[in-house]
Amino acid sequence: MKISAKGRYAIVAMIEMAIHYKDQQTLSLVTLSERLDISKIYLEQVFTLLKKQALVNAIKGSHGGYYLSKKPKEITLLEIMKATEAGLFEGTNETTSIKAPETEVVLIRQVYQPLDEAIEQYLSGKTLEDLQNEVESLRSKNTNMYYI
Repeated sequence: MKISAKGRYAIVAMIEMAIHYKDQQTLSLVTLSERLDISKIYLEQVFTLLKKQALVNAIKGSHGGYYLSKKPKEITLLEIMKATEAGLFEGTNETTSIKAPETEVVLIRQVYQPLDEAIEQYLSGKTLEDLQNEVESLRSKNTNMYYI
């Protein structure tokens, strides 16, 4: 499976926002761009999609920025991916429906539908909080390492 840059950037930006959620901090796109080394212009496109799906809210002004619209434990990877990777969740085009309709039915029942369901189940079971906790755990381990 290939996730576009837009989808990957959305996930990492949302993780960064989740880390700062408890501080009730808004994060500007400039700040996110610098922290994550992602183009601000590209982040603007990503955040337009996230805002459209009500995953983030914005405060305008010099001290404004974006913040999560819900708690990190209430935002799933499925929601983020659907906001940025709509094409991944579209139905698969028919392959042989005219000449071999039975084969098409088997493909739908045995391949496409189970695959779609498995992906959606996995992504809906992973929350932003799950990813945030793992990132914070890895960061704390890295800061506790001592080199001689």
